[in-house]
Amino acid sequence: MAKENRKFGKAFWIISPLLTIIIIVGIISYFHFDEKIKEKIKKNKEIDENIISKYDVLGEREKELREIIEEKTKYDNLEEKLNNLKAEYPKTIKKLEDNIISGKSSAKIAYLTFDDGPYYNTYKVLDILDKYNVKATFFTTSINGEYCYDNKKENCLKLYKEYVKRGHTIANHTYTHGIFKGLYNSTDSFMDAIIKQENQVKTQTGGYVTNIMRFPGGSNTAGKLKSSIIEALRKRGYGWVDWSAGDGDGGNLTSKTQAWNNLKPRIDSNIEVILFHDYSPITTAILPEVIEYLQNRGYILLPLFYESNMINK
Repeated sequence: MAKENRKFGKAFWIISPLLTIIIIVGIISYFHFDEKIKEKIKKNKEIDENIISKYDVLGEREKELREIIEEKTKYDNLEEKLNNLKAEYPKTIKKLEDNIISGKSSAKIAYLTFDDGPYYNTYKVLDILDKYNVKATFFTTSINGEYCYDNKKENCLKLYKEYVKRGHTIANHTYTHGIFKGLYNSTDSFMDAIIKQENQVKTQTGGYVTNIMRFPGGSNTAGKLKSSIIEALRKRGYGWVDWSAGDGDGGNLTSKTQAWNNLKPRIDSNIEVILFHDYSPITTAILPEVIEYLQNRGYILLPLFYESNMINK
């Protein structure tokens, strides 16, 4: 028995170091394996987080894309929508005019009109109108030529596109404005000047069609030709308009006081067509005050349109 114990003890001391090594290696392997597992888990976690992050980014992009698509749909057929609104404007204002004339409405309308342009000074007039968000009507002529009468270095034909861009009405004041130079020699001479200016407007704007005109000097200047000219205008689809008030800037206007004295007494109707000239520095000087004066008295300031009761047809 003692002999066997000695053999076991001897075997134990031989095996023990091996066992110790195996245990140590096992422990090291375990921790090494554990580190690998941890590293793998960490890596997988990073991959998962990266995937999640990518999905988040894609989600954000999808959201942005949806917003873009939704925003775009607001502007689909925008031109058609704008044209529909433009088509509704004459009907709405015509109905308002009818109600004013019949006494059903206490509203008031003033149509600001400017004759004989374009001029370089017209830019100042346009800027003032922009400041007050007011639209007006410009009765244009080509008597001044390609370059601005009041600034020969500037090409005034560019202003036709400015009228359109800023939302104003362009009207016809004949190509020549030649009151004493053959314009009223005959119906044909007058209509020739109308057609030439009509083509000028189309050319300079890229197709704007005007169907409103004003006789240079007023309709009575046509004298005995007035009826035949009106008939010729009607056949061509034109209406015409004179004016109900003005500051006298087409004559010998010398001061702002004189301009106001001319204008104020004539503002006495619920619908006014007011005559100005966009070359006049005095009109330009008082224009902000004129706009405020009219608005403070309840006038809505609008551009003329063919269907208006103010347009003779």
